[in-house]
Amino acid sequence: MDARLTAEQEEVRRTLREVLVKRCGPDDLRAAARSPEGHDRALWETLAQQLGLPGLALPERYGGIGCSVTELALACEESGRALAPTPLFATAALAAPLILALGGEAQRAALLPRLASGELTAALAVPGAGLATALALVDDNRGDWAGDGRAGGVQARRADGGWRLYGQAAQVLDGHSAGLLVVAAHTGGFARSRTLLFLVRAEAAGMVRARQTALDATRPQARIELRDVRAELLGGEDADVAAALAATGDAAAAVLAVEAVGAADRALERTVEHVRTREQFGRPIGSFQAVKHRLADVYVGVRAARSAAYYAAWAAGTGAERVGGLALAQALEALRTAASEGIQLHGGIGFTWEHDAHLSFKRAAGDELLFGPVHRLRAHAADTARLFDAGEVRV
Repeated sequence: MDARLTAEQEEVRRTLREVLVKRCGPDDLRAAARSPEGHDRALWETLAQQLGLPGLALPERYGGIGCSVTELALACEESGRALAPTPLFATAALAAPLILALGGEAQRAALLPRLASGELTAALAVPGAGLATALALVDDNRGDWAGDGRAGGVQARRADGGWRLYGQAAQVLDGHSAGLLVVAAHTGGFARSRTLLFLVRAEAAGMVRARQTALDATRPQARIELRDVRAELLGGEDADVAAALAATGDAAAAVLAVEAVGAADRALERTVEHVRTREQFGRPIGSFQAVKHRLADVYVGVRAARSAAYYAAWAAGTGAERVGGLALAQALEALRTAASEGIQLHGGIGFTWEHDAHLSFKRAAGDELLFGPVHRLRAHAADTARLFDAGEVRV
């Protein structure tokens, strides 16, 4: 692995940072989060149509740029620094890779160019609150997380030469505004139950979408209710959906890890700026040894998390190995620590709910609720690597 960024990758970061600095101030973020879509539509059009971010990791034959997961991760690092509320992660890191991996040629040709251009946004909907399990980040995703053919979850049945879905999915990222939903559902009854993925259009009759109050308002979520909704099967019935979800989950975890590193880096910068100007006993508090030590620990944690996240993104792009979950655990921990120390070192003002430091803290806590917690990410990585087989640590 060459850890140096190419000229093109540096250009992606520089250009995107210039745009986000101008368009994602604290007031802009809060206004976008309060909007019905949960994001700034004009900013999304800029990111999609002028910069081509949704198509970064899609092949050129489907309207994408033909880059790898690494470039998408670098773009998300900048959006993470700004905590920008956009449908980029849900569309480009979760839904589009599944359509590319499992979709038939007609489905790919019809959907991927629209996703790459930003004309269409998409979201992955899984039953209940099992997103991390469905993506094989905290558990084996070949279990009964989608309902196992019994009551609950999302069920699919054949009807009128097509498919109908019935059930509910919670915690669907950008699900209230997405033009297309990729829904995981069980079919085949109890004896032959299996999980398949289905495409549901936003205008489908019988679907009810409601935006939920989320801890992190910059990461909007929705509850999706499906009441005998017509759906289109993604790919064929013999598709290995669990494997596709696991591969997508590893790449998405790497992207999310790099995004979290960006947020942690900005939280650290904000805290350093504050301690340089805030004075106690006639001197900046940043000159006190105890404060220096705390910030040095945060800095080391962020740098280590960046190294792990960059490696995970590179590995996901090359197929070398799957370490996205482990990198995500380290990145979320670094972000949580950076945000917590930022609140502490901002003093009384840092503890007010309206302070910008809480945006980073909510992002850390919200992402861990969706994709963690950290200890389960690490435990599953250890189990997958069979680290503690036979009661001994394998080296």
